[in-house]
Amino acid sequence: MTSPAPARIVYTDLDGTMVGPRGSFWHTAARQLTDDPAAALLDLHRAGVPLVLVSGRTHEQVVEAARIFAADGAIAELGATVSWDAGRGNHRLRGELPAEFGDRTPMAVITELGLVDRVFAEHPGQLEWHAPWHTTHQADALLRGRVDPLAVDAWLNQQGLGWLTLKDNGALPVTSRTTLDDDPRPPRVYHLMPRGISKGAAIAWDLDRRGLSPADAVAIGDSVSDLEMAPAVGRLWITANGAAVDGMAELLAAVPNAAVTDGAMGEGWAQAVRAAL
Repeated sequence: MTSPAPARIVYTDLDGTMVGPRGSFWHTAARQLTDDPAAALLDLHRAGVPLVLVSGRTHEQVVEAARIFAADGAIAELGATVSWDAGRGNHRLRGELPAEFGDRTPMAVITELGLVDRVFAEHPGQLEWHAPWHTTHQADALLRGRVDPLAVDAWLNQQGLGWLTLKDNGALPVTSRTTLDDDPRPPRVYHLMPRGISKGAAIAWDLDRRGLSPADAVAIGDSVSDLEMAPAVGRLWITANGAAVDGMAELLAAVPNAAVTDGAMGEGWAQAVRAAL
């Protein structure tokens, strides 16, 4: 079997993938100090392979992180905004947001419709705002809790709001900010947003802008939402911490170009980067 050609570009999720506990680039999942991710990042830059950050964070947050990591671009709010040239170039994806809402942002429309309060009422004690980070999101309502996204999507469809979806973007640690019902399961972060906006759609648009093909690209992630990157790239790596989540094994089995790293978070990310080179 021949080895795959080196990647010409790498797209990576941030939280739980490139960075670990509390957003640290210097700690393993077990909170031990490590410089392995930094060494892999240096290898990537020395090879001249562009790095693009792909995150659920806001545009401003991802552009700033791109500066720190010397990334070549940034994709924010799970694919809502593609950015390049240090944030000077931007393209927004609207997905299935109905044309009747004009130029209003998805979050403005969600607010006008009172949707978050309605979803909370359907799932008392199981959902809340992902405070304080939710306040600056424009493309989605950023929530946390413990719900079945498919059940929420079914309810949205019943309300005539099938253009919206609830996306699972990975597990969260329990903190004093959390006011959810007691439950041994870790809460998860969710994005209530228009269908058709995804990390994969944003990557496909960015590759076309760059004149590259999916075969040129590698993506790295850790959550269910990161599986949407698979059709847009030649190889998708899921870090071990993401693969260990309940139900992920079954989902991964349906993604032929996905592989799982040996290590979790930054250690796994470093493995994927080196494999891409």
